[in-house]
Amino acid sequence: MRIAVIGPGAVGGTLAAWLSLAHEVTLCVRTAFERLEVETPERTLVATPTVLTDPAQATSVDWVLIATKTYDAAGAAAWLAGLVGPGTRVAVLQNGVEHVERFTPYLPAERITPAVVDIPAERTAPGVIRQRRLGWIKVPAGEAGQAFADLFAHTPIAVEPTDEFKAVAWRKLALNCAGAVNALALKPSGISRRDDIAAIMRDLMAECIAVGRAEDVDLPDSLPDEVVAGYRSGPADGVNSLLADRLAGRPMEIDARNGVIVRRGAAHGVPTPVNAMIVALLEAAGE
Repeated sequence: MRIAVIGPGAVGGTLAAWLSLAHEVTLCVRTAFERLEVETPERTLVATPTVLTDPAQATSVDWVLIATKTYDAAGAAAWLAGLVGPGTRVAVLQNGVEHVERFTPYLPAERITPAVVDIPAERTAPGVIRQRRLGWIKVPAGEAGQAFADLFAHTPIAVEPTDEFKAVAWRKLALNCAGAVNALALKPSGISRRDDIAAIMRDLMAECIAVGRAEDVDLPDSLPDEVVAGYRSGPADGVNSLLADRLAGRPMEIDARNGVIVRRGAAHGVPTPVNAMIVALLEAAGE
């Protein structure tokens, strides 16, 4: 298959390296680099996919994987005119719960496959990535979701079509919204072992659960404890993408991870004061 990956950062680059083992992969980037080197839990992958820096160079492919930051939808969309042909499928692998809405200004909704990704990975330099866990990807059940899963059949990454995609996306949002404490404190995952910090994480997730339920998503009361336990059992030096972006002085995905809870909470009349405070503090920190 011919696959284009827009935004080969930590997650996009990891997936591109695995896909390069069996498919023809093109990377769409702002700044060129020579190769991908991904240290995975199994082995180190080295790949030399085609690298494009100009959307005018793009030609149509079978699949486009969009793995840019959520705030860069317009930048990613600039590539679509060249990459998307009559039979091209587009997968959006981003944070949040608005994958399809984010790209319907550029594509019909039926052409878009949303994907929730849980693959802890960190980019240490352009094209150089550490994948901490093999992880998983979930997509909506159906023909497009199964076709996406088939792309990864040769890899150890678990890719699963599911009838419960909306619930999966909101569970991941709960995980991500809690991670805002790392970016605010400028500390890696080990900070969750403090009980006072864990309490704030649980409060953030409780608001996320309340808003998700207002949107008819079945989320368990046990979810905050499960997420905190996961943070505490993982590597203490783990760095999530929000923290990585703040440390590097890059824009942060505040809206997709916490702002969306505030926005959708307001629409349903659900109070979200802890997430609103986090959003205000992180936005101020980024000014």
